[in-house]
Amino acid sequence: MESLPRKIIHIDMDAFYASVEQRDDPSLKGKPVVVGSPAARGVIAAASYEARKFGVRSAMPSSTALRKCPDLVFVPHRFEVYRAVSRQIHGIFADYTDLIEPLSLDEAYLDVTGNKAGLDTATQTARAIRTRILDETGMTASAGISYNKFLAKMASDQNKPNGQFVVAPGKGEAFVQTLPIGRFYGVGEKTEARMKALGIHTGADLHGRSLPFLQQHFGKSGAWFYGIARGVDERAVNPDRERKSSGSETTFAEDLFERPRIEAEIEALAEKVAAWCQKAQAFGRTVTVKIKYADFQQATRSRSAAGPIVEPATLKVFSRELVGTVFPLRAGVRLLGVTVSNFETHAAASQHQPALIA
Repeated sequence: MESLPRKIIHIDMDAFYASVEQRDDPSLKGKPVVVGSPAARGVIAAASYEARKFGVRSAMPSSTALRKCPDLVFVPHRFEVYRAVSRQIHGIFADYTDLIEPLSLDEAYLDVTGNKAGLDTATQTARAIRTRILDETGMTASAGISYNKFLAKMASDQNKPNGQFVVAPGKGEAFVQTLPIGRFYGVGEKTEARMKALGIHTGADLHGRSLPFLQQHFGKSGAWFYGIARGVDERAVNPDRERKSSGSETTFAEDLFERPRIEAEIEALAEKVAAWCQKAQAFGRTVTVKIKYADFQQATRSRSAAGPIVEPATLKVFSRELVGTVFPLRAGVRLLGVTVSNFETHAAASQHQPALIA
C-alpha cells in the first residue's frame, strides 16, 4: 500500500527585520522602512512592503534605494532582537510538530504529517500557527502547504503578505508549470539567465526539456530541475540540519587600496568568524575570502586544510594569505568577506592545526 502524502508547511515571516522595527516603533508603521545605513556605501538588509512598492529590496545599495524612494526611513539593524523574536516563533512551531527545519531567522519547514496538535488538516494547522504568531509577536507570517518542501516553499510566496496557499496532492506538476523560472527556489540570477538563453522562461518550458538536455547544460543540478518541473522533491524535513558555513563581510565607506589596511580588515573579519566557531564549537576545513571591487566585479579565493581550523590565529593567517593573492589590485576594494565551511564536529577541536592543501 502506498504511503500517505506528507504534510509540509513552509512558514515565512513577512518582511521580518523591517516588521520588527515597525512593531517596536509605531511611528514607522505605514512608512517605507529599510534596515541598513543611508551612507553612500551602505547596503539594504531588509525592506518593508511600503518600501518594496518603490522597487527597493534587500542587498540593494542604499544610494540606489534612495533614488527609487527619496522618503526612505533608515533604521540600524538589531540582530539580537531579531534572534529573540525568531526563538519565540520557533517555540510556537514546537507546539505543532517536532520536525522543524529552520532555513533562516524568518523561515522554516514544518512536517506536520504526524498531526501533533490534533487538527484536521495541514491548512488548519498553518492557519493556527499564523494566528499564534500574530497574537504573540504582533507580526504576520505567510505559509505554503503541500506534500513536499519545494512546493510548500513556492506556495508560501503566492499570497504574501499575511496569507497562505495550498498545493494539494496531484496538483503540484500543474502548479509548477505556471511559474516564471525566476520564481523557482534554487534558480539564482545567473542560472535564470542561462535558462532563458536556452528558451526556458517558465515551469512549462522546463518541463518540456529532457533529463539528458538538463544534465548536459546544468550538470548535477539537471536531475533536480527535471524533478521539480514535475512537482517532485523527495527531501525530508531535517530538524538536525547542520549549518554548512559561517561568514562575515563588510562594505567600506571608501575604497581601499593599501595592502596593510586590507590585510588588517580581513584579519578583523576572520576574528569575528573564529569567535562564532569557538562559541558554536563548529570548525571548518575550508576558508574563502571574498573581494568586491569598486566596479562591483567580484573575486573569491579558497583553500582547504587537511583538518579543522581551530585556532583563531590560524584562521587569520590563512585569510591574510588568501587576500594577498589578489595583489596587485585591479581596482579599489569596496567589500571584503571571510567564510569558513566544510564543518567537522566539535571533537575536532582537540586535533592539531593542519597545513593548507594547495
